[in-house]
Amino acid sequence: MRILSGIQPSGKLHIGNYFGMMKPAIELQEKGDAYLFIANYHALTTVNDPSVLREATLDVALDFLACGLDPERTVFFRQSDVPEVTELTWLLSVVTPMGLLERCHSFKDKTAKGIAANHALFAYPVLMAADILAYQSNIVPVGRDQKQHVEVTRDIAIKFNNQYGEVFTIPEPKIGDDVAVIPGTDGQKMSKSYNNHIELFGAEKATKKKIMGIVTDSKGLEDKKDPDTCNVFALYKLFAEEEQCEELAGLYRAGGYGYGDAKKKLFEIMWEHMAPFRAKKEELAADLTGVESILQKGADCARAEARKTLDVVRAAMGLAG
Repeated sequence: MRILSGIQPSGKLHIGNYFGMMKPAIELQEKGDAYLFIANYHALTTVNDPSVLREATLDVALDFLACGLDPERTVFFRQSDVPEVTELTWLLSVVTPMGLLERCHSFKDKTAKGIAANHALFAYPVLMAADILAYQSNIVPVGRDQKQHVEVTRDIAIKFNNQYGEVFTIPEPKIGDDVAVIPGTDGQKMSKSYNNHIELFGAEKATKKKIMGIVTDSKGLEDKKDPDTCNVFALYKLFAEEEQCEELAGLYRAGGYGYGDAKKKLFEIMWEHMAPFRAKKEELAADLTGVESILQKGADCARAEARKTLDVVRAAMGLAG
């Protein structure tokens, strides 16, 4: 079973990225033939500063490797190091109906937020389809907001297969139902675009300030509190063992325990949890040549697989003998 996942280097990764995508992706190393790419082509739709994109791409690589991604068990690479994907994107465009793309909510959502409309933003789902189909992926773990793009990929693959023969594996989306929405500091879904995120590898002082600024209700120190409706407790549960959660929930319900104390406890457990990852990231950052070698090795493997697919596609469409 081949499993494919990708993440855009559009900024510093945060707690929501880690529990929503990174941790599940790393765990997939144990469950199949895993491919994970840094989607820097996709990031070009929103990041237009070359130095920012380069830095963010490197940072994503460091973060994943620091958090436990094993390049011996996962093909880990930059999207832009596999040019076969862009050729495949064009060939898939030939069979992609305009109406299919016009129905995609991502384009509408992003332009509504003020992102300039261009062909890349509109055709984003075709590039995503090429990412998936190039490696004959069986399973694509995605959030609910990306499920439609996998469905579009399936539609494109089925249409291509009907027209040119059975070339592509039809992928299945895997929605992470076991991962709840990670709340940001304001209670909305944690997101860089909302500026309510807590960076995974932020500086100690800045991280503590973010956590101490988490929005709570107006109950006073002596009041009993409901842990199940508290953003601080929801984040604490991500890092804590069951026994620790029960202990903190008991303090909430008993009263005489303030949100400020809970926030300090959240900071302490997060900082401690991330300590070995921070140490690993520092070690990796001191050997960027080694990190580059990992990405190039992954790209070589990914290119070999994509080339196989592309050769079959080109032959099926009459572009090769």
